[in-house]
Amino acid sequence: MKLLCVHPGPLMYTKVFLRLEPLGLELIAAAARRAGHDVRLIDLQADTLKYFDKQLRQWQPDVVALAGNYLANVPEIIDLAKRTKETCPNAFVFAGGHSVSFIANDMLAHAEGALDCILKGEGEVSIIQLLEAVAEGGYDLATIPGAVFADGAGPAPQFVGNLDDILPARDLLRNRRKYFLGRMDPCASIEFSRGCPWDCSFCSAWTFYGRSYRTKSAEVAAEEIAGIREPGIFIVDDVAFIRSEHGMAIGEAIARRGLKKQYYLETRADVLLRHKEVFRFWRDLGLEFIFIGIEAIDEDGLSRFRKRVPLGHNFEALEYARSLGLNVAINIIAEPDWDRERFRVIREWCLEIPEIVNISVSTPYPGTELWHTHGGDLATLDYRLFDIQHAVVPTKLPLDVFYAELVATQRVLNMKHLGWTIVRQLAGEIGGLLLRGQTNFVRSLWKFNSVFDAKLLLADHARPISYALRPPPAPGQPLVRRDLYIHAPQGRKGRAIDDATERFVEATRMTAASEQG
Repeated sequence: MKLLCVHPGPLMYTKVFLRLEPLGLELIAAAARRAGHDVRLIDLQADTLKYFDKQLRQWQPDVVALAGNYLANVPEIIDLAKRTKETCPNAFVFAGGHSVSFIANDMLAHAEGALDCILKGEGEVSIIQLLEAVAEGGYDLATIPGAVFADGAGPAPQFVGNLDDILPARDLLRNRRKYFLGRMDPCASIEFSRGCPWDCSFCSAWTFYGRSYRTKSAEVAAEEIAGIREPGIFIVDDVAFIRSEHGMAIGEAIARRGLKKQYYLETRADVLLRHKEVFRFWRDLGLEFIFIGIEAIDEDGLSRFRKRVPLGHNFEALEYARSLGLNVAINIIAEPDWDRERFRVIREWCLEIPEIVNISVSTPYPGTELWHTHGGDLATLDYRLFDIQHAVVPTKLPLDVFYAELVATQRVLNMKHLGWTIVRQLAGEIGGLLLRGQTNFVRSLWKFNSVFDAKLLLADHARPISYALRPPPAPGQPLVRRDLYIHAPQGRKGRAIDDATERFVEATRMTAASEQG
């Protein structure tokens, strides 16, 4: 079978600060290729619709897989499916990925026949069975795990048996030099683990994976790094190094091989403080950038997001990361009830600290608890606005004023870390990038004002809506947490952590006492 894997185009944030390789799609492509199928991959973040159309016309794929990890990409995915059917009417077209797993039936309704099915959950196992069904004709999808189609659904999605058994088909991307993350230009991505045992109310990682946590073995992880040619590597784990032994083992395997890379990872403040020696070791291996999800700078805000990390621990973690000489980035979530004074306080705080500060907007997503508890307040059902840059619930301030304050606050990041300020500080490093022909980071330095514009944000709300989100459950309906999950919770046995770490997780998550899993 000829399989064409397609990732949709860039979102607002990725137009400035980063462009990451489509790791999930590369893993799906690799699984299909190992099974003997002919596979190609197009990433519209780094390629053109003209090239996509050319591949459809000339190659005539039997199956087209559309990646749906981001809710804001849904209209584009639907249009790509319809575009595919116009050129290749006999092709089997499906979508899979994180976000579309939570809205599978809605995707089928929007597509009006252009999508033959949705694959929910992890796709490395299901893709093989799906391709076999298509090859046999008749499209018998009822036995395929995670498949949702017009007439019904298959069994529940299945996990990959062992993360060591899957490696991404990085060679299928023709524009690898276009992927970057800040100054790491070019940059590859890698996963050491999947899932998250915590249960923050704004996040759907834990609901997708059923609060499971699985890891890749140290030797396999190090061997994969050895095969990556890019100098920069983004570790995509939701929370890096939850288990100190795992982080140390991977680091030691890297050290034995003498691998020299730059690393960027994301973790929690309490995990950083619990495993200081792991992060210190990784600093020596090449860790340069660390993203810490602070989310709020007061206890009330942390409680709303169900992060049981004392405010003092957050600031202590920042101090420790600074002491290691790491470049630290943090995220603050702007709430819809923020007023001018709150924005002013945040701006002043951002200017007082050396960290890179990202301001995102509180957004209820399908699959999160916020969708059920605050989704009834939605001001829009336009998928494209669900990108954590637009306000999708009513704001206390008039919307135009909210956006003006938001962009003024985000501009703090631009003043501190982009434009001529960073050019002066990193002249030598920038010169080296240009000599190697890498221009992604340099081009990003002056894009902020053309992308983050209050008038543009406001104008986005006036665009015609072709596809609308289904409204969330009515307020007051009881939330059955098990109904949130894509992969069913397996309880303690689904988390590859030791008993001490399990107790640590339980002590630092804020959940209903009756919740199981």
